[in-house]
Amino acid sequence: MKIFLSVLLLIFSTLYEAVDGSHFRGGIISWRPLNNTPSGSYASILIHQRYFWYRNWAGFNPPYCNEATVAAQTLIPVASTMTCLRNCSSSTYTPLSTRMTSTDCDSNTLIQSWAGERYDTLSLPLTTSITIGFPSNAWLSALYIGGDGPWSIVNRLNLAPRPDGFINTSPVTNTLPVVFVPVNTPTVHIVQMADNDATDILNCRWSNSASTTNYNRQDECGSVCRGLPVSTVLYSSNCTLVFTLPQTNIYYACALQIEDYFDSSSVNPMSSVPIQFLFYAYTPSGSACSSRPAVIGDRPNRACIGVPYNVQLTERIVVQTYCTGQTIVDFVTSSPIGMLHSAIGNPSSGIWTMVLTWTPMAAQSGPQGFCAAAIDNNNLQSDPWCITYLVDYTSPNLIRPTMVQGSASPIGTVFANQAIFSIMATSPVGRPSRNGTDICFNDAATNTSVVCYDAGYASNLLYNGYTITIITNVVWTYGHSYYVTFDSGVASGNVFCHAESAPITDTTFWTFNIWDPAVSSTTTTTTTPPTTHTVTTRTISFTTVNTLLTTTGIIATTTNMSGSTTTSATTTTTTTTSTATVTTATTTQYVTEMTIITPQDFEAACQQPVAIVTTLGFVAMVPVHIVGLFTLLTKTNKMFNPDFMRAQLRHDRRMWRAGRG
Repeated sequence: MKIFLSVLLLIFSTLYEAVDGSHFRGGIISWRPLNNTPSGSYASILIHQRYFWYRNWAGFNPPYCNEATVAAQTLIPVASTMTCLRNCSSSTYTPLSTRMTSTDCDSNTLIQSWAGERYDTLSLPLTTSITIGFPSNAWLSALYIGGDGPWSIVNRLNLAPRPDGFINTSPVTNTLPVVFVPVNTPTVHIVQMADNDATDILNCRWSNSASTTNYNRQDECGSVCRGLPVSTVLYSSNCTLVFTLPQTNIYYACALQIEDYFDSSSVNPMSSVPIQFLFYAYTPSGSACSSRPAVIGDRPNRACIGVPYNVQLTERIVVQTYCTGQTIVDFVTSSPIGMLHSAIGNPSSGIWTMVLTWTPMAAQSGPQGFCAAAIDNNNLQSDPWCITYLVDYTSPNLIRPTMVQGSASPIGTVFANQAIFSIMATSPVGRPSRNGTDICFNDAATNTSVVCYDAGYASNLLYNGYTITIITNVVWTYGHSYYVTFDSGVASGNVFCHAESAPITDTTFWTFNIWDPAVSSTTTTTTTPPTTHTVTTRTISFTTVNTLLTTTGIIATTTNMSGSTTTSATTTTTTTTSTATVTTATTTQYVTEMTIITPQDFEAACQQPVAIVTTLGFVAMVPVHIVGLFTLLTKTNKMFNPDFMRAQLRHDRRMWRAGRG
């Protein structure tokens, strides 16, 4: 009887799911080898799944998810599997569960999303070249195209060694479950994509159902293929969508495949990663602010941050609102497992914050994406803000300068024509891969920027090993103090997405002062030309420390002169004025111009003169070598010639006989 009731309950629950099965909201599937160097005939592959579900789906038992569900890492009860769909005989792949660990929950009435992800490690033969996926039913009802229809999300898993001999790593991406877009408004949306194989060429394309011709040989998108208006333009090289949504208060599904090519001449991709998510078209209310909220910090959009595992990370999202009465009521997020989200804070007028807390696990080593957007009280949503955490990798950080054996130069007091500055990092650095990463020199008196250089492209910033060198063309003002600030990412690492250095806004981090000649002199002497003979005794000088100046390793001194003058006529006038305070005078600042030449330019400039001098030296030494060699050979011939030796012997005998006779 119990068995009968259980079977009956299962049948009813299955039928209920079929009736109310509109719960799928999109997802992502990707993978990477734990070691990309082939060893033997098998490789360990880490497979990643992320899915977005309808929070209030009838298949989920109330109470529905909340932040406590995320903190508890509750499993999302969608009991299905991701299976092999094509060319399965090439591999030993076994179906993987789709029960996700909760990462995000959003109760906003226009989002209602419960999201999660999972990781599975499989040992697969290097012959593996299969299509894996998760097809089922159904998408939500209120779709522009494909409402209540089946979903299909598929990935190509190909472990054949690449042309460079390594095992491929698929691209990675991330997205919010729902992106708000104002109706009838031209919109540009960029889908994030990156690849651990830094030299790969990435392209994205529309998912399609052409199972006989597409790379996956499988229906890739179910009922939502080309779910955006037909006028939508997709730029494949940077995965940028340009579109206008024509109908308000409805959702639009977007289904794309991101694929990696070994180089620009490659015909077929090496993998194919799906990304599916929703746009929602809305009509702004009459009371809505004319400006949407904007995420302004602490990190810039698309930042890449290295973090160690088993160490707690605290990150803050800062949002700006622009109208009176405009408040932030929600953050929609897409997070890695274990990341917690604080309540919304309002530390000052127009500024709103949410704090992220996360302790990455060793199993999360590698890239972990995070995306967020702020929603105001009129359902205006900020642009998506996405960053990548590179777990088990430490970002290069700039080292705070010190007075002794410091990491930066110069510090202390310098001359007004100082042009070369340098600072060291904790690990090798390179130029950032994005613009908007500024190094700024600021006047401490006014806290305003004197000059800023964008590290993304400025040619006067040189990266070499652990050091960043900055060549300026500024004439600094006498007596002023300056400090240097750095945006996030001024120094970038050399792994994957190039993990960035942290921003530095501390006004005491790196400071320097400009030498003021008016302050360094305390004695002024004016003498009229003599008309009669003047005899002056020898001047005696003494040196004292000038406490008005602060320098690095150099004591600034003032020299006072003492002596006596005897004048034979009254036509000579000498006036001496001593002051104990700083002399105030109108002066003209003269700065010696200095031409800065880099080591590379110096080598290039010296190549021709060195070559000429070397050639002339060689030509001049040829006759000297010939004369020397001739002299040496002649001397040797005389010393060891047999005839010469016999003649010398006869001569010695004659001399001996003459001596005896």
